[in-house]
Amino acid sequence: GQKSVIRLLGFIFNVFVLMVFCFHKKTCTVAELCLAAADLLLLVCGLPFWADNERADNDWPFSESLCKLVQAVMSMSAFCNIYFLVLASLDCYVALVHPLFHELMSRPFNAKLGCLFVWSFGLVFAFPNFIYNKLIFNPQSNLTHCLLALTSLDQYLLYDVRVIIFNFIIPVIIISFCAVGITQTLRKRRMEGLNPQRTEQKTTTLILAVLLAFLICWVPFHVTKLLQVLRYTHILKCHIILVIIEELSVSLMFFSCVLNPILYVIIGKSFRNRTKEFFKL
Repeated sequence: GQKSVIRLLGFIFNVFVLMVFCFHKKTCTVAELCLAAADLLLLVCGLPFWADNERADNDWPFSESLCKLVQAVMSMSAFCNIYFLVLASLDCYVALVHPLFHELMSRPFNAKLGCLFVWSFGLVFAFPNFIYNKLIFNPQSNLTHCLLALTSLDQYLLYDVRVIIFNFIIPVIIISFCAVGITQTLRKRRMEGLNPQRTEQKTTTLILAVLLAFLICWVPFHVTKLLQVLRYTHILKCHIILVIIEELSVSLMFFSCVLNPILYVIIGKSFRNRTKEFFKL
């Protein structure tokens, strides 16, 4: 099915990226490396269990410990996946708009520190899943579900609003800011009679492509979160629509793991050069 194709393609692309980087450590950015690692974590530790659960009509076939672990890993990987994209976008923006500051920012220690912060915040973000995810038996359907079992409606609202803000609104604002900043800088250089280099123009196209791919892959997921908030507050009754969109949104979330290495790494000229050298080894 489509999940097997997503998993296979995502696994091949991201493993290939990591292999090439292993042979050319000096030419890769830490954010690109961590993005591939986060994608693999989501594909290997999240997708197989989610697919098995869906095949069993959402009757969770594993233990409660795996329920907690899988949901926590998926939550952490999704958060890290998004923010490594943000870091990579910021890196492109600073390199083009503030080149002097980029030398400081791109130093190995600072780059590793930024990625460490993302992994750490991702772990904190996944903490509620470690604590509150449980197996809940539904006697009406005779199914056991792996669910986030919070203690009150307010907690569910807070959880979903937090996901919408930190996993969607903030990243969209930052990536959009980078895209606008790069576009304005290149336009200003043209007006001053300076022809932007081809690589700089490619950077603009790349950032816009990343923004578009991010919106395609993550808008449906966060629309489901918004619909859940409206449902909790009794503003909207949309259970059937929610179920349909939720299935589509999770598939697109996993598909982002296929798009990321294609967009951010494989189409880059430096990566193509590294690949040629890799096959000469």
